[in-house]
Amino acid sequence: MKLIGIDPGKSGGIAIISNDECFAIPMPETERDIYDYLKDNSEDAFCIIEQVHAMPGQGVTSMFTFGMGYGGLRMALVAAAIPFETVTPQKWQKALQCQTKGDKNVSKRRAQELYPKLKITHAIADAILIAHYGRYCK
Repeated sequence: MKLIGIDPGKSGGIAIISNDECFAIPMPETERDIYDYLKDNSEDAFCIIEQVHAMPGQGVTSMFTFGMGYGGLRMALVAAAIPFETVTPQKWQKALQCQTKGDKNVSKRRAQELYPKLKITHAIADAILIAHYGRYCK
């Protein structure tokens, strides 16, 4: 089974763990690219997507754009026939002992510890950890 982890947002990413191998990409730029990538990886897949919500201090336009992107990701999963569930950042970070408190370097370091052969970037670190959470901690 493939376990897909998604960190929503333009600076997020998509990771896939399959047969003890992990690979990840930064979030594709277009809705079509996201759907195509998910559809190409939909066979025997399950997804964990980070549950997001409005953040105090974010502008109306940026929150609307972010919400549209999140809804688009969920719809792409439905269209690609990939079952999924959501997880809060607090839950997966606690399970993986990497509470970031907003510091992306914490999750990047933890992903590098778990997958030392991968070149970990900020864009894919959380997606990798979400996939890892789904595969090994859930």
